Amino acid sequence: MGGGFGSMLRLLHTADVHLGARHADLGDRAATQRERQFAAFVATIDLALAEKVDLVLIAGDLFDSNVQPKRSVERAAAQFERLVEARIRVVIAPGTHDVFDRASIYRAYDLAAMAGAVGSDLVTVLDPDHDDVHLKSLDAVVHGRCFATKRAPHSPLDGLDASKDGRAAWHIGLLHAAVAIEGKTDRDDVVITSDEIAGTNLDYLALGHWHSTRKGKAGRTTWAYSGSPEPVALDQDGAGNVLLVDLEETPERRRVAIHERKVGRTRVEKLQLDAASVGSHPGLVAMLADRADPDLVLDVEITGVKPDALDVHVDEVESELGERFLKLRVRDRSVAPLPDGPIVSADTVLGAFMRDLEAQIAEAEAADDDATSSDLRDSLRLGRLLLSGVEVTL
Repeated sequence: MGGGFGSMLRLLHTADVHLGARHADLGDRAATQRERQFAAFVATIDLALAEKVDLVLIAGDLFDSNVQPKRSVERAAAQFERLVEARIRVVIAPGTHDVFDRASIYRAYDLAAMAGAVGSDLVTVLDPDHDDVHLKSLDAVVHGRCFATKRAPHSPLDGLDASKDGRAAWHIGLLHAAVAIEGKTDRDDVVITSDEIAGTNLDYLALGHWHSTRKGKAGRTTWAYSGSPEPVALDQDGAGNVLLVDLEETPERRRVAIHERKVGRTRVEKLQLDAASVGSHPGLVAMLADRADPDLVLDVEITGVKPDALDVHVDEVESELGERFLKLRVRDRSVAPLPDGPIVSADTVLGAFMRDLEAQIAEAEAADDDATSSDLRDSLRLGRLLLSGVEVTL
Protein backbone atom coordinates (compact mmCIF):
# COMPACT_ATOMS: atom_id res chain seq x y z
CA MET A 1 0.00 0.00 0.00
CA GLY A 2 2.11 3.09 -0.30
CA GLY A 3 1.35 6.69 -1.09
CA GLY A 4 3.12 10.01 -0.90
CA PHE A 5 3.96 11.54 2.44
CA GLY A 6 1.63 14.33 3.43
CA SER A 7 -1.34 12.79 1.63
CA MET A 8 -4.70 13.16 3.36
CA LEU A 9 -8.22 11.90 2.85
CA ARG A 10 -11.30 13.24 4.62
CA LEU A 11 -14.34 11.00 5.02
CA LEU A 12 -17.84 11.44 6.35
CA HIS A 13 -19.15 8.19 7.82
CA THR A 14 -22.83 7.58 8.55
CA ALA A 15 -25.11 4.54 8.82
CA ASP A 16 -28.51 3.34 10.03
CA VAL A 17 -30.42 6.33 8.70
CA HIS A 18 -33.55 4.14 8.36
CA LEU A 19 -35.40 6.44 5.99
CA GLY A 20 -39.08 5.52 5.82
CA ALA A 21 -39.26 3.82 9.23
CA ARG A 22 -42.90 3.19 10.14
CA HIS A 23 -42.65 3.84 13.91
CA ALA A 24 -45.84 1.93 14.69
CA ASP A 25 -45.29 2.57 18.41
CA LEU A 26 -45.49 6.36 17.99
CA GLY A 27 -49.05 6.61 16.70
CA ASP A 28 -49.80 10.05 15.28
CA ARG A 29 -46.20 11.12 15.90
CA ALA A 30 -44.78 8.57 13.45
CA ALA A 31 -44.82 10.92 10.46
CA THR A 32 -43.11 13.62 12.52
CA GLN A 33 -40.30 11.26 13.50
CA ARG A 34 -39.82 10.14 9.88
CA GLU A 35 -39.35 13.79 8.92
CA ARG A 36 -36.87 14.25 11.75
CA GLN A 37 -34.86 11.33 10.38
CA PHE A 38 -34.88 12.80 6.89
CA ALA A 39 -33.88 16.20 8.30
CA ALA A 40 -30.87 14.55 9.99
CA PHE A 41 -29.94 12.99 6.64
CA VAL A 42 -30.11 16.41 4.98
CA ALA A 43 -27.97 17.83 7.81
CA THR A 44 -25.46 15.07 7.11
CA ILE A 45 -25.20 16.11 3.45
CA ASP A 46 -24.97 19.76 4.52
CA LEU A 47 -22.02 18.85 6.75
CA ALA A 48 -20.28 16.90 3.98
CA LEU A 49 -20.54 19.93 1.71
CA ALA A 50 -19.46 22.41 4.38
CA GLU A 51 -16.44 20.32 5.37
CA LYS A 52 -15.55 19.64 1.71
CA VAL A 53 -15.04 15.94 2.41
CA ASP A 54 -13.62 13.68 -0.27
CA LEU A 55 -15.93 10.75 0.33
CA VAL A 56 -19.24 9.97 2.05
CA LEU A 57 -19.64 6.42 3.38
CA ILE A 58 -23.05 4.92 4.26
CA ALA A 59 -22.61 1.66 6.17
CA GLY A 60 -25.99 0.04 5.61
CA ASP A 61 -29.66 0.56 6.42
CA LEU A 62 -29.99 3.85 4.55
CA PHE A 63 -33.60 2.72 4.10
CA ASP A 64 -35.66 1.06 6.83
CA SER A 65 -36.89 -1.59 4.40
CA ASN A 66 -36.82 -2.54 0.75
CA VAL A 67 -40.43 -1.40 0.39
CA GLN A 68 -40.45 2.37 0.00
CA PRO A 69 -42.57 4.81 -2.02
CA LYS A 70 -40.81 6.14 -5.10
CA ARG A 71 -41.04 9.66 -3.68
CA SER A 72 -38.95 8.64 -0.65
CA VAL A 73 -36.21 7.23 -2.88
CA GLU A 74 -36.31 10.36 -5.03
CA ARG A 75 -35.87 12.55 -1.94
CA ALA A 76 -32.77 10.59 -0.95
CA ALA A 77 -31.40 10.67 -4.50
CA ALA A 78 -31.85 14.46 -4.58
CA GLN A 79 -29.49 14.71 -1.62
CA PHE A 80 -26.91 12.56 -3.39
CA GLU A 81 -27.26 14.84 -6.39
CA ARG A 82 -26.01 17.70 -4.22
CA LEU A 83 -22.86 15.65 -3.55
CA VAL A 84 -22.50 14.83 -7.25
CA GLU A 85 -22.65 18.52 -8.14
CA ALA A 86 -19.84 19.17 -5.64
CA ARG A 87 -17.82 16.20 -7.01
CA ILE A 88 -17.98 14.45 -3.62
CA ARG A 89 -18.10 10.70 -3.98
CA VAL A 90 -20.51 8.50 -2.03
CA VAL A 91 -20.33 4.74 -1.48
CA ILE A 92 -23.31 2.88 -0.04
CA ALA A 93 -23.30 -0.60 1.49
CA PRO A 94 -26.62 -2.47 1.80
CA GLY A 95 -27.58 -3.38 5.36
CA THR A 96 -29.90 -5.92 6.94
CA HIS A 97 -33.03 -3.78 6.56
CA ASP A 98 -32.25 -2.83 2.95
CA VAL A 99 -30.51 -6.13 2.18
CA PHE A 100 -29.42 -6.75 -1.42
CA ASP A 101 -31.84 -9.62 -2.05
CA ARG A 102 -34.15 -10.18 -5.02
CA ALA A 103 -36.51 -7.49 -3.74
CA SER A 104 -33.74 -5.01 -2.99
CA ILE A 105 -34.56 -1.33 -3.26
CA TYR A 106 -31.15 -0.98 -4.93
CA ARG A 107 -32.30 -3.31 -7.72
CA ALA A 108 -35.60 -1.47 -8.12
CA TYR A 109 -34.02 1.99 -8.29
CA ASP A 110 -30.74 3.13 -9.84
CA LEU A 111 -29.57 5.69 -7.29
CA ALA A 112 -26.57 6.68 -9.39
CA ALA A 113 -28.78 7.52 -12.36
CA MET A 114 -31.32 9.31 -10.19
CA ALA A 115 -28.50 11.44 -8.72
CA GLY A 116 -27.09 12.30 -12.15
CA ALA A 117 -23.97 10.18 -11.76
CA VAL A 118 -24.29 7.80 -14.73
CA GLY A 119 -20.95 6.72 -16.15
CA SER A 120 -18.92 7.98 -13.18
CA ASP A 121 -17.73 6.75 -9.79
CA LEU A 122 -19.53 9.54 -7.94
CA VAL A 123 -22.30 7.27 -6.58
CA THR A 124 -21.56 3.60 -5.92
CA VAL A 125 -23.84 0.98 -4.38
CA LEU A 126 -21.87 -2.11 -3.46
CA ASP A 127 -23.49 -5.47 -4.16
CA PRO A 128 -22.55 -9.17 -3.95
CA ASP A 129 -20.99 -9.07 -7.43
CA HIS A 130 -19.19 -5.75 -6.91
CA ASP A 131 -17.84 -5.76 -3.37
CA ASP A 132 -15.25 -3.03 -3.75
CA VAL A 133 -14.70 0.15 -5.73
CA HIS A 134 -11.40 1.70 -6.76
CA LEU A 135 -11.73 5.47 -6.56
CA LYS A 136 -8.69 6.43 -8.61
CA SER A 137 -9.03 10.17 -8.11
CA LEU A 138 -8.83 9.64 -4.33
CA ASP A 139 -6.12 6.95 -4.54
CA ALA A 140 -8.45 4.79 -2.43
CA VAL A 141 -10.26 1.47 -2.53
CA VAL A 142 -13.47 0.95 -0.55
CA HIS A 143 -14.03 -2.72 0.38
CA GLY A 144 -17.54 -3.80 1.35
CA ARG A 145 -18.55 -7.40 0.86
CA CYS A 146 -22.28 -7.94 1.22
CA PHE A 147 -24.61 -10.85 0.55
CA ALA A 148 -27.89 -11.57 -1.22
CA THR A 149 -29.38 -12.85 2.06
CA LYS A 150 -29.95 -11.10 5.36
CA ARG A 151 -27.93 -13.66 7.30
CA ALA A 152 -24.35 -13.86 6.13
CA PRO A 153 -23.18 -17.35 5.04
CA HIS A 154 -19.70 -16.48 6.36
CA SER A 155 -17.76 -13.48 7.64
CA PRO A 156 -17.61 -10.64 5.12
CA LEU A 157 -13.96 -10.19 6.10
CA ASP A 158 -12.88 -13.68 5.04
CA GLY A 159 -9.78 -13.44 2.89
CA LEU A 160 -9.53 -9.64 2.97
CA ASP A 161 -5.96 -8.37 3.45
CA ALA A 162 -5.45 -4.85 2.17
CA SER A 163 -1.67 -5.13 2.55
CA LYS A 164 -1.69 -7.40 -0.50
CA ASP A 165 -3.73 -4.97 -2.61
CA GLY A 166 -1.51 -2.51 -4.44
CA ARG A 167 -4.21 -0.62 -6.30
CA ALA A 168 -4.25 2.44 -4.05
CA ALA A 169 -2.66 4.22 -1.11
CA TRP A 170 -5.74 4.08 1.11
CA HIS A 171 -7.89 1.06 1.89
CA ILE A 172 -11.21 1.59 3.64
CA GLY A 173 -13.76 -1.01 4.76
CA LEU A 174 -17.52 -0.44 4.66
CA LEU A 175 -19.72 -3.03 6.39
CA HIS A 176 -23.03 -3.50 8.15
CA ALA A 177 -22.07 -5.98 10.85
CA ALA A 178 -21.70 -6.58 14.58
CA VAL A 179 -18.28 -6.83 16.19
CA ALA A 180 -18.51 -10.06 18.18
CA ILE A 181 -19.30 -9.75 21.88
CA GLU A 182 -19.59 -13.07 23.68
CA GLY A 183 -23.16 -13.78 24.74
CA LYS A 184 -24.59 -10.70 23.00
CA THR A 185 -24.04 -11.00 19.25
CA ASP A 186 -24.55 -14.74 18.79
CA ARG A 187 -27.87 -14.24 17.00
CA ASP A 188 -26.83 -11.29 14.82
CA ASP A 189 -27.12 -11.79 11.09
CA VAL A 190 -23.60 -10.58 10.25
CA VAL A 191 -20.80 -10.94 12.81
CA ILE A 192 -17.10 -10.12 12.57
CA THR A 193 -14.35 -10.55 15.14
CA SER A 194 -11.56 -8.27 16.31
CA ASP A 195 -9.01 -10.78 14.99
CA GLU A 196 -10.66 -10.66 11.58
CA ILE A 197 -10.58 -6.86 11.60
CA ALA A 198 -6.88 -6.91 12.50
CA GLY A 199 -6.20 -9.32 9.65
CA THR A 200 -7.61 -6.92 7.04
CA ASN A 201 -4.87 -4.30 7.51
CA LEU A 202 -7.40 -1.64 6.48
CA ASP A 203 -6.69 1.98 7.27
CA TYR A 204 -10.25 2.49 8.50
CA LEU A 205 -13.32 0.27 8.83
CA ALA A 206 -16.65 2.15 8.69
CA LEU A 207 -19.34 0.09 10.40
CA GLY A 208 -23.10 0.20 10.67
CA HIS A 209 -25.67 -1.82 12.66
CA TRP A 210 -25.14 -0.42 16.16
CA HIS A 211 -27.16 2.78 16.56
CA SER A 212 -24.78 4.39 19.06
CA THR A 213 -21.36 5.82 18.29
CA ARG A 214 -18.54 3.38 19.13
CA LYS A 215 -14.82 3.32 18.29
CA GLY A 216 -12.03 0.79 18.56
CA LYS A 217 -8.81 -0.53 17.10
CA ALA A 218 -7.72 -4.02 16.06
CA GLY A 219 -4.16 -4.44 14.87
CA ARG A 220 -3.40 -1.42 12.70
CA THR A 221 -7.04 -0.97 11.73
CA THR A 222 -9.17 1.72 13.35
CA TRP A 223 -12.88 0.89 13.30
CA ALA A 224 -15.96 2.85 14.30
CA TYR A 225 -19.75 2.86 14.35
CA SER A 226 -21.17 6.25 13.52
CA GLY A 227 -24.52 5.41 15.08
CA SER A 228 -27.83 6.61 13.66
CA PRO A 229 -27.91 10.30 12.71
CA GLU A 230 -31.32 10.50 14.39
CA PRO A 231 -32.57 7.88 16.88
CA VAL A 232 -34.72 5.22 15.24
CA ALA A 233 -36.25 4.22 18.57
CA LEU A 234 -36.84 7.08 20.95
CA ASP A 235 -35.08 5.40 23.86
CA GLN A 236 -31.78 5.03 22.00
CA ASP A 237 -28.96 6.80 23.74
CA GLY A 238 -25.74 7.66 21.91
CA ALA A 239 -27.38 8.26 18.53
CA GLY A 240 -27.59 11.56 16.63
CA ASN A 241 -24.03 11.71 15.29
CA VAL A 242 -22.03 11.27 12.12
CA LEU A 243 -18.26 10.92 11.99
CA LEU A 244 -15.71 13.04 10.19
CA VAL A 245 -12.62 10.90 9.66
CA ASP A 246 -9.22 12.24 8.62
CA LEU A 247 -6.72 9.79 7.15
CA GLU A 248 -3.27 11.34 7.00
CA GLU A 249 0.13 9.95 6.10
CA THR A 250 3.24 11.54 7.61
CA PRO A 251 6.89 10.49 7.39
CA GLU A 252 6.50 8.84 10.80
CA ARG A 253 3.18 7.03 10.51
CA ARG A 254 -0.37 6.91 9.25
CA ARG A 255 -2.84 8.73 11.45
CA VAL A 256 -6.60 8.27 11.74
CA ALA A 257 -8.49 11.05 13.51
CA ILE A 258 -12.23 10.65 14.22
CA HIS A 259 -14.43 13.64 15.04
CA GLU A 260 -18.06 13.27 16.16
CA ARG A 261 -20.51 15.78 14.74
CA LYS A 262 -24.10 16.19 15.94
CA VAL A 263 -26.72 16.22 13.17
CA GLY A 264 -29.81 14.87 14.96
CA ARG A 265 -32.20 16.98 16.99
CA THR A 266 -33.39 14.37 19.44
CA ARG A 267 -31.83 14.33 22.90
CA VAL A 268 -32.22 11.41 25.29
CA GLU A 269 -31.93 12.09 29.01
CA LYS A 270 -32.28 9.69 31.92
CA LEU A 271 -33.30 11.30 35.21
CA GLN A 272 -33.21 9.42 38.50
CA LEU A 273 -35.05 11.00 41.42
CA ASP A 274 -34.93 9.98 45.08
CA ALA A 275 -38.51 9.56 46.29
CA ALA A 276 -37.67 11.54 49.43
CA SER A 277 -36.89 14.59 47.27
CA VAL A 278 -40.03 14.46 45.13
CA GLY A 279 -42.27 15.97 47.79
CA SER A 280 -45.67 15.52 46.15
CA HIS A 281 -47.42 14.73 42.89
CA PRO A 282 -47.84 18.45 41.99
CA GLY A 283 -44.22 19.02 42.95
CA LEU A 284 -43.07 16.28 40.55
CA VAL A 285 -45.18 17.76 37.75
CA ALA A 286 -43.69 21.21 38.32
CA MET A 287 -40.16 19.80 38.46
CA LEU A 288 -40.54 17.96 35.13
CA ALA A 289 -42.38 20.85 33.48
CA ASP A 290 -39.24 22.96 33.92
CA ARG A 291 -37.41 20.48 31.64
CA ALA A 292 -40.02 20.56 28.87
CA ASP A 293 -38.47 20.39 25.38
CA PRO A 294 -40.10 19.09 22.17
CA ASP A 295 -36.75 17.52 21.16
CA LEU A 296 -36.23 15.73 24.49
CA VAL A 297 -36.91 12.09 25.32
CA LEU A 298 -37.00 12.13 29.12
CA ASP A 299 -36.89 8.84 31.01
CA VAL A 300 -37.64 9.43 34.69
CA GLU A 301 -37.12 6.82 37.39
CA ILE A 302 -38.20 7.39 40.99
CA THR A 303 -36.16 5.30 43.41
CA GLY A 304 -35.42 5.01 47.11
CA VAL A 305 -37.75 4.73 50.09
CA LYS A 306 -41.14 6.34 49.58
CA PRO A 307 -42.41 8.65 52.35
CA ASP A 308 -45.84 7.68 53.65
CA ALA A 309 -47.29 11.00 52.48
CA LEU A 310 -46.06 10.64 48.88
CA ASP A 311 -48.79 9.65 46.45
CA VAL A 312 -47.58 9.82 42.82
CA HIS A 313 -49.61 8.59 39.84
CA VAL A 314 -47.16 8.17 36.97
CA ASP A 315 -49.87 7.75 34.31
CA GLU A 316 -51.32 11.12 35.22
CA VAL A 317 -47.87 12.77 35.10
CA GLU A 318 -47.24 11.36 31.61
CA SER A 319 -50.69 12.39 30.44
CA GLU A 320 -50.38 15.94 31.81
CA LEU A 321 -46.88 16.64 30.45
CA GLY A 322 -46.54 14.26 27.50
CA GLU A 323 -47.25 16.87 24.81
CA ARG A 324 -44.42 19.07 26.08
CA PHE A 325 -41.76 16.46 25.32
CA LEU A 326 -40.91 14.33 22.32
CA LYS A 327 -41.51 11.45 24.71
CA LEU A 328 -41.89 11.25 28.48
CA ARG A 329 -41.75 8.08 30.51
CA VAL A 330 -42.06 8.04 34.31
CA ARG A 331 -41.47 4.88 36.32
CA ASP A 332 -41.96 4.61 40.07
CA ARG A 333 -39.41 2.13 41.43
CA SER A 334 -39.54 3.49 44.97
CA VAL A 335 -40.39 1.18 47.85
CA ALA A 336 -42.40 1.64 51.00
CA PRO A 337 -40.47 1.88 54.30
CA LEU A 338 -40.34 -1.04 56.66
CA PRO A 339 -41.68 -0.55 60.21
CA ASP A 340 -39.15 0.87 62.68
CA GLY A 341 -40.31 -1.29 65.57
CA PRO A 342 -42.87 -3.87 66.59
CA ILE A 343 -46.35 -2.94 65.42
CA VAL A 344 -48.36 -5.56 67.18
CA SER A 345 -47.53 -8.68 69.14
CA ALA A 346 -46.35 -11.60 67.04
CA ASP A 347 -48.75 -13.76 69.10
CA THR A 348 -51.74 -12.19 67.34
CA VAL A 349 -53.05 -13.09 63.88
CA LEU A 350 -52.26 -9.60 62.55
CA GLY A 351 -48.80 -9.61 64.13
CA ALA A 352 -48.00 -13.01 62.61
CA PHE A 353 -49.21 -11.75 59.23
CA MET A 354 -46.93 -8.72 59.41
CA ARG A 355 -43.90 -10.83 60.38
CA ASP A 356 -44.66 -13.18 57.51
CA LEU A 357 -44.65 -10.22 55.11
CA GLU A 358 -41.30 -9.06 56.48
CA ALA A 359 -39.84 -12.55 55.88
CA GLN A 360 -41.19 -12.61 52.32
CA ILE A 361 -39.69 -9.16 51.67
CA ALA A 362 -36.30 -10.37 52.88
CA GLU A 363 -36.50 -13.40 50.58
CA ALA A 364 -37.52 -11.28 47.58
CA GLU A 365 -34.72 -8.78 48.15
CA ALA A 366 -32.18 -11.57 48.57
CA ALA A 367 -33.33 -12.93 45.20
CA ASP A 368 -33.14 -9.44 43.61
CA ASP A 369 -36.86 -9.66 42.83
CA ASP A 370 -37.54 -5.93 42.97
CA ALA A 371 -41.13 -6.11 41.71
CA THR A 372 -42.25 -8.60 44.36
CA SER A 373 -40.33 -6.77 47.08
CA SER A 374 -41.99 -3.48 46.15
CA ASP A 375 -45.49 -5.02 46.20
CA LEU A 376 -44.86 -6.64 49.58
CA ARG A 377 -43.50 -3.41 51.03
CA ASP A 378 -46.64 -1.59 49.87
CA SER A 379 -48.78 -4.23 51.58
CA LEU A 380 -46.78 -3.90 54.77
CA ARG A 381 -47.03 -0.11 54.64
CA LEU A 382 -50.81 -0.22 54.26
CA GLY A 383 -51.12 -2.75 57.05
CA ARG A 384 -49.03 -0.58 59.36
CA LEU A 385 -51.17 2.50 58.60
CA LEU A 386 -54.43 0.60 59.14
CA LEU A 387 -53.22 -0.82 62.44
CA SER A 388 -52.19 2.68 63.51
CA GLY A 389 -55.74 3.91 62.94
CA VAL A 390 -54.89 5.98 59.87
CA GLU A 391 -57.67 6.27 57.30
CA VAL A 392 -56.39 4.88 53.99
CA THR A 393 -58.06 5.38 50.60
CA LEU A 394 -57.49 2.43 48.26
